[in-house]
Amino acid sequence: MNLDSAERPWGSWHVLDDGQGYKVKRIHVHPGQRLSYQTHKHRSEHWVVIFGIATCMIDGKTVVAGPGESIDVATGAAHRITNEHAEELVIIEVQHGAYTGEDDICRLEDDYGRQDEEATA
Repeated sequence: MNLDSAERPWGSWHVLDDGQGYKVKRIHVHPGQRLSYQTHKHRSEHWVVIFGIATCMIDGKTVVAGPGESIDVATGAAHRITNEHAEELVIIEVQHGAYTGEDDICRLEDDYGRQDEEATA
């Protein structure tokens, strides 16, 4: 099992567990930052807010979740996590699907000018 992590302009992610058909990540989003608005062809995602307030866009609809609350993102749904607050946002993400590689990202919008490429989520 290869447990990866990566720093990103918006924060960081750390793989906690990875197996056949699933991956579990801890995601940190810095205050005032957001991930790209994106879709995935091969996986769904389930987000549980651990600390902070997540303002999420799911297929054009805004969903706000606090500690202990969760959000489901269906395979193919456009989605984004935003931290509009002054404290760090921490989310546990459970990915489920036939493929959970970092290159399964189709970016629709990105604040940092990144393209669809491996390991740039």
